Amino acid sequence: MPRRTATMLASLLMLIALLCAGLLIPVPYAEMSPGPTYDTLGEHDGERVLQINGRKTYESRGNLNMTTVRVTGADYKMNLFEALYGWTSDEDLVVPRDTIYPKNKTAEQVDQENAEEFTQSQDSAKVAALRQLKIKVAEHVVVQSVFKGTPAEGKLHAGDLIKAVDGKPVRQRDEVAKLIAEHKPGEKVVVSVIPAKAAAEARKNGKEPNAKDAVSVTLTTAKDDRDDRAIVGIAPGVDYTLPFRIDIKLADVGGPSAGLMFALGIVDKLTPEDLTGGKFIAGTGTIDPDGKVGPIGGVEMKTVGARSKGAEYFLTPEDNCAAAARDTPDGLTLVKVDTIDDAVEALRNISEGDTEKLPSCTTD
Repeated sequence: MPRRTATMLASLLMLIALLCAGLLIPVPYAEMSPGPTYDTLGEHDGERVLQINGRKTYESRGNLNMTTVRVTGADYKMNLFEALYGWTSDEDLVVPRDTIYPKNKTAEQVDQENAEEFTQSQDSAKVAALRQLKIKVAEHVVVQSVFKGTPAEGKLHAGDLIKAVDGKPVRQRDEVAKLIAEHKPGEKVVVSVIPAKAAAEARKNGKEPNAKDAVSVTLTTAKDDRDDRAIVGIAPGVDYTLPFRIDIKLADVGGPSAGLMFALGIVDKLTPEDLTGGKFIAGTGTIDPDGKVGPIGGVEMKTVGARSKGAEYFLTPEDNCAAAARDTPDGLTLVKVDTIDDAVEALRNISEGDTEKLPSCTTD
């Protein structure tokens, strides 16, 4: 065989081998791309996304769309060619797989965490929205979690409302630890609670729970505590009872990033004026019960998804502004927000056409 022919054949075989390797050998990456957007003021699958009962609501002519990111599944094995294509794409983002599916967690655990965060974001959004409207929301101290192997296990449960410790009323979360600290290990403490199931049912119907159980628990010492501090084995938290019922009907979405847009949707629904002014506004951001807006992941994908649906303005958490501003889709105005107050003010400025007042995002 002539040397030139042999060389060409060897090169062809090498190319075929490289192509096969690129197609068959998985790489440790995952892909993020723009996901669907949902109008919090509109409908999804034939149902209102926001359903408010027991309070007058108002219609809006515009949109307040929450945005999502689509990610490759936990079982998906990306090959080298797909990774290379993603790296060169303007609308996709290739990231290390561990950033989405950590090695120390199963896919089921990741999905469960996302579902829990989504539920928590809804609860926080409801409280933040009502507080923005100066509507009183009842606040309760609850059992946030029970530690395994402690005296509280089997006696107290996550979601129980803590009303008193040894007959002394509890109104703030830190009061639980202070009252328990008055005891020594081995002593008994009586925790007055409203069971989680009864509390949840009352909150669902916008009522104040009141049926109490007195639970006696023998205190112990934390295994890593050198000061012999008495503990019961719970982490206290805070929960809320709304004065009327608010349901958010949106399935198959996870994570906490829709909080801001849910809160704004509720505010708009309960406000006589149309806060959108008929404009198409999208956005993202976590929110806490006090109305503080937090950063999210995949903002570059969300701006693309929002603009493709027709959004003109995008409410952007302050900490995401630089990333979003580096590659803003044409025709989309980024609006920097840090609190729900900022966001509501921005909506009013957009509605009134006073866009010069809008705080913008920069790459700095």
